[in-house]
Amino acid sequence: MHNGMLGRIGQLLGLNITVAKCDRVVLTFDVRPDLLQPYEIVQGGIYCAAIEAAASLGADLWLGERGRVVGVNNTTDFLHAVKSGTLSVTATPLLQEQLQQLWLVEVEDESDRSVARGQVRLQNLI
Repeated sequence: MHNGMLGRIGQLLGLNITVAKCDRVVLTFDVRPDLLQPYEIVQGGIYCAAIEAAASLGADLWLGERGRVVGVNNTTDFLHAVKSGTLSVTATPLLQEQLQQLWLVEVEDESDRSVARGQVRLQNLI
């Protein structure tokens, strides 16, 4: 799967597409020094961006040629601090309707520990 589907934010974060389906998206990325806040843990905005990228990709694949999707809400909880390693971002839909979609996204570390969790609501522009 072409990583260009994630746009510029995907490039900036170093997101890699592992699975890209209309009902499941899995992205991975390596924690790098430029993704850390001054306390040397992953900056919360990085999680928000990765979570929205995963949900948006899945939502876009589901809507297909019928239109485009835009995020209208992103609620992200930070559960555990991470300093290094590879993170996995898994998005699955909770709701897929004509006008909107709601996706649940889990971020896990290499030990399968949940480090962040988000919910993204997207508007289908038809």
